[in-house]
Amino acid sequence: MSFPGGDVTGSSTVSRVESTPRGTVVIVDATPFHPVDHTWPDQPGDSGEIARDGERIRVSEAVMAAVSAEGEFAVGSDIPVKRGGEGWTWLVGHPIDGDAPSWLVDGARVELSVDGPRRAGLSRGHTACHLASLALDLALADLWRKDPGSDALGNPNFESRANQSSRIHEDGAVDEYRLGKSLRRAGFDTEGFASTLAAREEAINARLADWVASRATSRVITDGPTIVDRRSWHCELPDGTAEILCGGTHVASLSEFVSISVTLDLTDPQLLVMTTTAVPAA
Repeated sequence: MSFPGGDVTGSSTVSRVESTPRGTVVIVDATPFHPVDHTWPDQPGDSGEIARDGERIRVSEAVMAAVSAEGEFAVGSDIPVKRGGEGWTWLVGHPIDGDAPSWLVDGARVELSVDGPRRAGLSRGHTACHLASLALDLALADLWRKDPGSDALGNPNFESRANQSSRIHEDGAVDEYRLGKSLRRAGFDTEGFASTLAAREEAINARLADWVASRATSRVITDGPTIVDRRSWHCELPDGTAEILCGGTHVASLSEFVSISVTLDLTDPQLLVMTTTAVPAA
């Protein structure tokens, strides 16, 4: 895989073409496509094309796939083992629209191209999502009566304790946090949070503005070339270098943003919804 370095194109060799209940899925020996992770589907998979000799076929959304030592092939949530499970090889699957054309066969040399503008928007959305969660943790730090553990900048980790879902889209994200009894037992002052919601939102947005103005570098570091190798996002913020385990894609610098801002919605007192919006630089 080459997407951690920002690649959106590449040449490769087809290693298998599988018919599945979800349609035809193509596996190649190397790919720039980032797949959606079925176990935590925060960032959508890349879309794009596979081409050979001027002919092209559309890739709808790259997915996780795996094949057992006995040859059993599975895609996404149909994979019967945990990532890295013994006897299974994990892969990036490329679902295509319709049946495979005659030229798309095992051993064929092909060109792969990711939808670049969509990838760029998702990368901005993912980086903005991480920055917003760190700013949220910082803004809520005084509301803890017990130590919940620390985030990547050393602040009380509200994100880890309360986040129940994260959905990244182009230039933004929506995160949901459960504010129930378990969080209160963990020492979080939910009543104090509710009564100061506007001030907390203002503090988050002020911090995000400072971070964007820093034009900090941002990158993905990987321990190896396969889809199961550990990957993490690093960003050299004024408050320190943040490092978060992450399988997604990210911007190379915060100079790629004009702004990042959040809105906090506590219409349901048991559920905080944080909407993050990024404005890309021209």
